[in-house]
Amino acid sequence: MSIDNSTLLNRVFTRNTLREILEYDYSEVYAAAIRKYVSNYLEMNNRQLIGEIYKILKREYRNEYYYKNTILNKLLLGVHKPTTTTALTEIAIEKSKADFVLINGSAIVYEIKTELDNFDRLESQILNYYRAFSRVSILSCEDYCDSLVKRLSDTPVGICLLTRKSTIKVVKEPQEYRGDISNDTLFKILRKHEYESIIKKHFGKLPDVSQFEYYRACKGLFCNIDTSIAYTEFISTLKQRGKIDYELYNQVPYELKFLVYFSNLKKDDYQKLNAFLQRQEVYLCTFLI
Repeated sequence: MSIDNSTLLNRVFTRNTLREILEYDYSEVYAAAIRKYVSNYLEMNNRQLIGEIYKILKREYRNEYYYKNTILNKLLLGVHKPTTTTALTEIAIEKSKADFVLINGSAIVYEIKTELDNFDRLESQILNYYRAFSRVSILSCEDYCDSLVKRLSDTPVGICLLTRKSTIKVVKEPQEYRGDISNDTLFKILRKHEYESIIKKHFGKLPDVSQFEYYRACKGLFCNIDTSIAYTEFISTLKQRGKIDYELYNQVPYELKFLVYFSNLKKDDYQKLNAFLQRQEVYLCTFLI
């Protein structure tokens, strides 16, 4: 299988690759990356091999996964506590998708712009995010700092940088702005049982209408809730997502923290992952062909 270098690295740390490893005990993408980037792979187990691939990202190709994994490790697991803070990713907000959302007492959206990205859609993304969240921050690289400061100096948008030493430096704190929060947008983000719970709490019951009219009726009720109250309920509801087994999760290597956090693993999945990480013989026959 011939895979372009950047495509190969992008595909290693994905849910598809993790699922292949857990279900089949094998992933050709992972094996191809090991063959290409690790010279002494016969001396290492899979935990060490994953660490070697991750070093390539850090040194040569800081892609979106590298940024996401770093911010999760530094903020969710470093500054905050997973027991009191929830992280979300790829939340669809109008025509944009929020890269990373951190929720504790309040919520903040992080839009990631790596060295490999441009700012073509930045303004529209920010506008969309403010329809659902009151704090927005851009996480980018040091090379883009001046450009971001120039673009965002007169806005409530925050700026933070992933430094060359892989620390997160805050250049501009995000300011709260609720002027564009839309009940309609909040409703679209919520799952059925989530908006039903909020509606029942505020109106005492759910709409008694046909299945065909039910969604529209629920949306109409939700949009009649005061926006400040709806937003508070929205944030409280989203915070309930992303529950994981922290005792098992603590055993996950740094390099896989983001991937595993958002993969909804069961107890036996963690066991399979741990067994895989400790093993080194599973890929030998493939490597020697």
